[in-house]
Amino acid sequence: MDDELRRTLGVSDAVVVGLGAMVGAGIFAALAPAALAAGGALSAALAVAALVAYCNAYSSARLAVRYPASGGTYVYGRERLGPFWGYLAGWAFVIGKTASCAAMALTVGAYVWPGQQHAVAVAAVVALTAASYGGVQRSARVARLIVATVLAVLAAVVVACLSSGAADPGRLSGSDWGVFGLLQGAGLLFFAFAGYARIATLGEEVRDPERTIPRAVPLALGIALLVYAAVAVAALSVLGVEGLARSAAPLADAVRAAGRPELAPVVRVGAALAALGSLLALVLGVSRTVLAMARDGRLPRALAAVHPRHQVPHHAELAVGAVVAVLAATADLRGAIGFSSFGVLVYYAIANASAWTLDSAVKGRAVAVVGLSGCVVLACALPLASAAWGAAVLAVGACAYGLRGRLRSGI
Repeated sequence: MDDELRRTLGVSDAVVVGLGAMVGAGIFAALAPAALAAGGALSAALAVAALVAYCNAYSSARLAVRYPASGGTYVYGRERLGPFWGYLAGWAFVIGKTASCAAMALTVGAYVWPGQQHAVAVAAVVALTAASYGGVQRSARVARLIVATVLAVLAAVVVACLSSGAADPGRLSGSDWGVFGLLQGAGLLFFAFAGYARIATLGEEVRDPERTIPRAVPLALGIALLVYAAVAVAALSVLGVEGLARSAAPLADAVRAAGRPELAPVVRVGAALAALGSLLALVLGVSRTVLAMARDGRLPRALAAVHPRHQVPHHAELAVGAVVAVLAATADLRGAIGFSSFGVLVYYAIANASAWTLDSAVKGRAVAVVGLSGCVVLACALPLASAAWGAAVLAVGACAYGLRGRLRSGI
């Protein structure tokens, strides 16, 4: 059919797309606020975030094998729980990840040209929307280059910190902390892991999805976790929890504290590239969910159009790019991150609930329960403003769904 997407992505491409969505956002943006919230429990918060992410990844991979189509949990919720839950998952994903796109664009602006942050952010959105418009395979190649560069920069940071005389293992623990602070820190760090299942939203463009998706999702998550743990330990060893919490640019401050100030500009470039990689993967994921919802009539059907040459949902990509550009020109970075975290946690809560219904396998259901509970707890532990705004926008989406149903039925 002419409205179907071309299957071009293999395991390595899928892993790179997932890493492009993960490596960057958290390591350059979420460590400091997470340290402020979790205090001496930062390492425990990272472990909690990783546990919830693993459960979500496992459930998402099981669902993606059964339903290898674009849309991710929008499709899973619709098929397993009913149309409303699929719609709510899609709505949560679109609003949460659109905010995340804006956050990544603003991160690019903050590192490239702080005085013109919003202008650079808009330019980044336009450039990467054009890249994704050229086809998902081209996008995967761009992501591969970005991921390789960012991993090299992060490796340099780790080596510089851990090999310096300023490194002190005693700094890995810090001030007193509480359970709520640990959970809030985990919720903020979850923002860094939220790209692990990006390949599930690209399921219609994956070769041999029954084998590729279950291998790629946990592999991407595992690599990202190792990278995050190494960088967190390195930064803590030279800055300590209190120093990390106060830092606006923690990795740049870490290399300075390690006696390698010449690496600070390299870290700045790496941060910008990491955010660009995340932004590229996010645009791909959001546009595919918009495509799936438009196919079902939950969004304007014009957004379901697939380009005859490039085989991409070009109307959806242009629409997402336009909305993100507006947000990048006007939004606040911290607010965008908090709002995004809430929406994504709701999205994965529905994914876990959907996975529960697949079969009666003990492991599958146990993982789904832990993932669902973890998503709910972390969403509730986020800063009050983020949770309140997120809940309000979800409620607006639910009301729109009900109103549309009434209009269709003629009531």
